[in-house]
Amino acid sequence: MKELTCVVIGAGYAGIHAVKEIRKQFKNLVNKQLLRLVLINKHPFHLRKVLMFRPAVTNEEIRVPLKKLFPDGVELMQATVTKIVAEEKKLTYLNIVGEEHTMNYDMLVVAAGSFIREPGMEQGGIPLASLENAQQIRNAWLTNLERAALEDNSQERERLMRIAIAGAGISGMETAAELAYYARKDAKRLGLDPQSLKIDLYNSHQRLFLDGPAKVGKKLENILQDIGINVVHEKRVIKEKDGILWLSNNEKRPVGLCIWTLGLQPNPMLRELGLPVTSEGYALVDASYRVADMPGVYSIGDCARIVDPLNEHVDGKTCKEAMPQAARLAKVILADLEGRQAPVHKSYLNSFSIGLGPEKGLTWVKKWGVDFIITGKLGWKIKKYTWATASMLKK
Repeated sequence: MKELTCVVIGAGYAGIHAVKEIRKQFKNLVNKQLLRLVLINKHPFHLRKVLMFRPAVTNEEIRVPLKKLFPDGVELMQATVTKIVAEEKKLTYLNIVGEEHTMNYDMLVVAAGSFIREPGMEQGGIPLASLENAQQIRNAWLTNLERAALEDNSQERERLMRIAIAGAGISGMETAAELAYYARKDAKRLGLDPQSLKIDLYNSHQRLFLDGPAKVGKKLENILQDIGINVVHEKRVIKEKDGILWLSNNEKRPVGLCIWTLGLQPNPMLRELGLPVTSEGYALVDASYRVADMPGVYSIGDCARIVDPLNEHVDGKTCKEAMPQAARLAKVILADLEGRQAPVHKSYLNSFSIGLGPEKGLTWVKKWGVDFIITGKLGWKIKKYTWATASMLKK
């Protein structure tokens, strides 16, 4: 049997788990050195993207070297794929110095992930969209607190100590909760009244957490209010300019810092690679993750639109969906190679875990038609376990 080459594009949550599960499913070929497994990523690390708020409050390191995750058995390539020629089972890529190369493959997994949505430059503020942004945010609120500690004008001090979070999805809630703890801790260190630090979480909808029942959204709001976060419903931030926040109802409010947490958008790389995509920009795949009209090419994770054929439920774009998708994908690839019927996608358990600052969290699970809600320290431990498992780290 000739050596097979399997290439995985992207080292996000879906990508690293795809590599792990393919190694497990193809163990015999790996042991006989008949499977060449290549992971291509722009950076030499896996970025724990769901923890982007951490370096914004504590300077925590959220990059995991790929060598740590895959010390052997996987060919790690730092490069950017630019084109897929499906009829020839070939891809083109640029290495780290910009040189163009080609590579043949037998199986190709596109797990290119998504992009964090950003506001326009004219809208001001800082988006929580990259490590650089996170550091900017940390520097900004620390600088504001230091200025506030020296400020004699009470109105200006109040402005400097007000933070607006524009976007109340999970990322917005988690960012607000972490800031409520760490920024107040630093305010106290600087001799300021911690309770004078105001954090406003702007939600354009009528309630929090549209992915679940209203009672879970209300529970989240109560917890956030208990830790000193003001949740503002049905008001959208338009822009921040010169220390003034402009809202969708034409209201203007003084603010020291505006942080944008606007969710995800499809990776534009998919169109550039030549993949068929939906009108929104997600890869078109069948119930077994095969990319339409591209034999041997599969796609999972944030970059694909994945639908349960039984109930037509569309999978969410979180790490908890990526892991079971990866496990099933490995079985699909093996079945396709052996000419057997491949498994099809099944929706993941309807659940969410949300971190609400150190030692606080909420986990919601819907099972047998019943809503199970776990809060407090146990909810936090479940969230920490989810974060660690998603990045293949020790619990």
